[in-house]
Amino acid sequence: MSEVLEKRILNIDKSDWTSTKLFDLAEEISERADNPGQSEYERFVGLEHFVSGDLKIKNWGSTKDLGSSMKIFKAGDVLFARRNAYLRRASLVDFKGICSGDAFVLRENHEKIVPGFLAFVLNSDALWDYANSNAAGTMSKRVKWRDLGEYEILLPPKNRQTQLAELLWAADHVVEKEMQLLNNLSESFDSEIEYLIHGISIKLKTINQVIEELRGKIKLERLENLGTFLKGKGIPKSDVQQEGIPCIRYGELYTKHHRIIREYYSFISKKIAKEGFRLKKNDVLFAGSGETIEEIGKSAAFVDDAEVYAGSDTLIFRPDNMNGIYLGYLMNSGLVRYQLNKYGTGATVMHIYSSDLKKILVPKIEREEQDRIAERLESFQLSRKNAESQIHQSRRLQKSLINQIF
Repeated sequence: MSEVLEKRILNIDKSDWTSTKLFDLAEEISERADNPGQSEYERFVGLEHFVSGDLKIKNWGSTKDLGSSMKIFKAGDVLFARRNAYLRRASLVDFKGICSGDAFVLRENHEKIVPGFLAFVLNSDALWDYANSNAAGTMSKRVKWRDLGEYEILLPPKNRQTQLAELLWAADHVVEKEMQLLNNLSESFDSEIEYLIHGISIKLKTINQVIEELRGKIKLERLENLGTFLKGKGIPKSDVQQEGIPCIRYGELYTKHHRIIREYYSFISKKIAKEGFRLKKNDVLFAGSGETIEEIGKSAAFVDDAEVYAGSDTLIFRPDNMNGIYLGYLMNSGLVRYQLNKYGTGATVMHIYSSDLKKILVPKIEREEQDRIAERLESFQLSRKNAESQIHQSRRLQKSLINQIF
């Protein structure tokens, strides 16, 4: 389908298209609800609900606790995030609701364009380049409709708009189907991790109930009896380079890495490395601190043979003859995360210590079984990666088609 769509777009004849300003295609709607929580509207769309490049709004919150005045939109409107325009967020809504004052509510002029066509116009790179060049402000730049409305496009006749809209929505439908597939794979993946690692459901159970149930079917062992605990050494931000010898800094464990360390984002010189802590294959790195209880103890397994170093505030578990990939999944399973959440301490910054990690109970299984579980889970991971790659390709095609038209 992708090749067919692209071929049809590339052969467009624009000789009968007319130069038209956005002012002629839509109007800004400023209708407001003074007390959204008491209004007829149930859905609230804030800037956090936009996704850059998405043609439709797919997420929203509740108006229940909103007291201040907000803008009203209806199904078929296009919401344009006017603050931080560099994030490129403009999406059609197919439901009614309330939105942030930092978004335009744009209602299409259907004498000029067919329903939904404005969403494509507002997602071209040329439009966003114009919007950003006209954004004003110091701390947080904003676009004004009086400026954005001056933007001109070549507008096709309405019969051609209909044909183009069908093609572009078809491309969007492909992306949505691929996203659903990825979501299904992710849900299955999470379930498979829990099933293979401990084989029981942990939903709606306390960690004590889970451990008691597990003790009835498998042997549990404290981490301190399965390996050694070590600490990384300081790598200040001033020592980090764009290239050199890879290193893992504690903040990357909850922002960059998930379960397994597969890429490197920070590097140090040979001189700094001489004083550093070198990782060994199958080490598991834990973040010793974080801003939330979910962040502390976040971990990822190092499964490479390369020369890589661990920065300060990382806690390292060095196992005795265990599969590192298996450990990466184990340490991020619900069983371990529930236990970690008990040990986090602190007010503004949460901390966890090796003495806490040593108490973590995990299933004690043979190395051969660990290898089998790791192979099975990596197979799932590869399926997810392939699905993500396909979505990326579809999104690139969708963006390419929009840019070729506008």
